[in-house]
Amino acid sequence: MAEPLVKVRGLSKTYVRRPSLVARLLGVKQSIVPALSDIDLDIEAGETLGVVGESGSGKSTLGRILAGLLPADAGTINFSEPKSVDGEGRGQPTQRRRVQIVFQNPYASLNPRHSIGKTIDVALRLRGLNAATTRRKRAVRLLEAVGLHASYLNRYPYALSGGQRQRVAIARALAMDPEFLILDEPTSALDVSIQAQILRLLGELKSQFHLTYLLISHNLSVVAVTADRMVVMQQGKIVEVGDTDRVIAEPHHPYTAKLLQAVPSIAEVDSVVVFPGPACRRP
Repeated sequence: MAEPLVKVRGLSKTYVRRPSLVARLLGVKQSIVPALSDIDLDIEAGETLGVVGESGSGKSTLGRILAGLLPADAGTINFSEPKSVDGEGRGQPTQRRRVQIVFQNPYASLNPRHSIGKTIDVALRLRGLNAATTRRKRAVRLLEAVGLHASYLNRYPYALSGGQRQRVAIARALAMDPEFLILDEPTSALDVSIQAQILRLLGELKSQFHLTYLLISHNLSVVAVTADRMVVMQQGKIVEVGDTDRVIAEPHHPYTAKLLQAVPSIAEVDSVVVFPGPACRRP
């Protein structure tokens, strides 16, 4: 059996909650808030793994630690050996390049002073593409891959709609030629009519670029129709994990059942495309 792309063992993270000055004068002391508690998780190459839970369950903290944006207090994260697909150096990337993240709010994650062309160009430079003409051609291809015309290279984030900004954010992530893409609430800041378009795009890109997804969402319905497997988190712990169809049909944990009762019928969520599954793993 193939090694998982990502193997997480014993991952823990706490935050220190510091009271305000007034609270400190009243004798309130700082407290320790557990965000993740002894998380064990395997992420298979080529799959879409959905992570659901209420606000404060630790799902975004998990994604940021996997992306290298936060340090863990304890535990290990091991990535399998990279495999070359396109012959452009994917055989020896750093872990940071292998993992990219797409955030909830694309406007906040894009530099408003940079044109779209410069935003993507910076990523391509970090990737090691030195020739300006090569970077521009690649930037055009990336924009076309996410459904935008080459003319967008000269535009700025303020001139784009929310859906267009998120497409640019996705193109910037793809510019690093990642294997593993963390999607942290990628559609929750968008209009409902645009959400389905972005999810459909992500499904197409997953197959085209041989990607593995970690899809973090508070919307269980979206995860239900896009994820191969589902992780349910509560108060920093994984309370259930399994094939999505099984979890939806036969939840084993009371908290999972409670979440399912709080959303519309999964059958009514028919406006998104189901992501390609593990059968699309890289050779």
